[in-house]
Amino acid sequence: MTRPGEDPDVVDGEIVDETPTAALAIPSPPLPQSLPDPDYSEGGVPSFDFVRDKIENRYTTSLGSVDVAGLGTENTAEALDKKIADRDQAAKDRLAEIRRSMRGE
Repeated sequence: MTRPGEDPDVVDGEIVDETPTAALAIPSPPLPQSLPDPDYSEGGVPSFDFVRDKIENRYTTSLGSVDVAGLGTENTAEALDKKIADRDQAAKDRLAEIRRSMRGE
């Protein structure tokens, strides 16, 4: 009900303290101490997929290191340079032979 002389659209209100009280606070669920590793069971046993992936990773790493190491003395940098030079010389000789045959020599 409005009093005479007052605007009917004005609403009276009171100022409320904005700090939440403990009664209004929403409790959060307790955080776990630590999340379990997805590759291990609760008892600490690794999963089969984890073990298989680890073995495959080690195997491919060893294959790569063997390739990089060169498998001994026959694949040294000097030996590879000599093979490349021999191949290039053979290609030049073959090209010269083809050119001679095209000229009719």
